[in-house]
Amino acid sequence: MNPNLAQLQPYPFERLATLFEGTTAAAALTPISLSIGEPQHATPGFITEEVITHLHGLSRYPLTRGMPQLRSAIADWLVQRFTLPAGSLDPERQVLPVNGTREALFAFAQCIVNPRSDARVLMPNPFYQIYEGAALLAGARPWFMNTTRESGLLPDFDAVPDAIWERCQLVYICTPGNPTGAVMPTAALQQLIELADRHDFVIASDECYSEIYRDGDTPPAGLLQAAAELGRHDYRRCVVFHSLSKRSNAPGLRSGFVAGDAAIMNDFLRYRTYHGCAMPPATQAASIRAWQDEAHVAENRTLYTEKFDAVLDILAPLLDVQPPDAGFYLWAHTPLDDTDFARELLAQQNVMVLPGSFLSRPVDGNNPGKDYVRMALVAPLEDCIEAAGRIKSYIVSR
Repeated sequence: MNPNLAQLQPYPFERLATLFEGTTAAAALTPISLSIGEPQHATPGFITEEVITHLHGLSRYPLTRGMPQLRSAIADWLVQRFTLPAGSLDPERQVLPVNGTREALFAFAQCIVNPRSDARVLMPNPFYQIYEGAALLAGARPWFMNTTRESGLLPDFDAVPDAIWERCQLVYICTPGNPTGAVMPTAALQQLIELADRHDFVIASDECYSEIYRDGDTPPAGLLQAAAELGRHDYRRCVVFHSLSKRSNAPGLRSGFVAGDAAIMNDFLRYRTYHGCAMPPATQAASIRAWQDEAHVAENRTLYTEKFDAVLDILAPLLDVQPPDAGFYLWAHTPLDDTDFARELLAQQNVMVLPGSFLSRPVDGNNPGKDYVRMALVAPLEDCIEAAGRIKSYIVSR
């Protein structure tokens, strides 16, 4: 067996199940889960119908690089969404469809990392646990960049020692962030690009929540956008990951893409050819339609805006919680230990939230997720309002 498997820590939801062992949920109340970030809005009908229409294409193997029409649709979306220069993104060489960004984010480290004893992969802390697992199984050691209130819930690149930058081969960033919802400003993205040039590492920007922001707000910036504004139209050392799971409420479609530096994408394509993970034809056809339509994305944003407004109106007077820059999570500071908060809330109100300490690692004895909980506002509006009311009742009763 690969000895690095022994380094993998339990997944947050495995830890949550263990935490709740022996806890009896309030049986008189219908359970409401805010713990899992699985979109529950309806998948647009045109996406579903496109899958059904193209199921006749199952008699042929799909190409790993995907249909030209899909790659073109993705490139066109990136150029329009992030105001990239026309023609700066080659669909043939710089775009690769993937079966959801989770598997791509993991596979990317296996392709990029040279497993030397001093290899480092940097990532925010708290973080999406795939980053850590990918680094460990690629033969590198994770280096955690704490995202705290003092740092604006963003990684502080200036706090990373030069000796770590020199060993760094890959940096994962998540903007908008999971779980904090913080958006990295263009200046910070450009600082990271300059560090990548100086120390010769690759940037993997997880931007899966980029299309969920409050109505009327400026759309979050992206890594390719930051590179283009520096005049780097080859997007050297920059790779972005996007998904239809959150943008289009289609987590079961398992559709996303990776785009950026042509040389890196060429190597990643070679890796994925052996990996055997081509996107099914019907999924590709539905994805083309999804990336070409913005109306359903705007409707989705409106639904989340309504939920944030309603829930924050109930919780903000009692709980230390702020509206996020983007995404669909609330990152709430708890008045007691985060695991105790989650367990008591389930027992008394049958509402599930995820302790923040399960999403982060201790650094120098401090866990930046401790005494926070993540609440995913993915349930219907009525359920989110009901959950917020129950959380209020729990806090008031303490």
